[in-house]
Amino acid sequence: MSDPLRAHVYVSGRVQGVYYRANTRDTARERGVDGWVRNLDDGRVEAVFEGPRDAVESMVEWCHEGSPRANVEEVAVEYGEPQGASGFEVRY
Repeated sequence: MSDPLRAHVYVSGRVQGVYYRANTRDTARERGVDGWVRNLDDGRVEAVFEGPRDAVESMVEWCHEGSPRANVEEVAVEYGEPQGASGFEVRY
């Protein structure tokens, strides 16, 4: 198993109203990644992914495409030490 990793991600573009959060949740759960995702008032989506390094990195890569109806323009990510997230949820 790879070392655990945390990624804090901000996704810009047409990422609200296109099932981006739901698809992120479903994909993260499929890949065994913990954390959360939410919409921001400025139109971006914010997410935190925690888990095995390879799984977290695959979620960051997934964010560049996102849901089928999304049009991602930019993905900004900061890596750090996991903070103990458990499960994956959509936050409101």
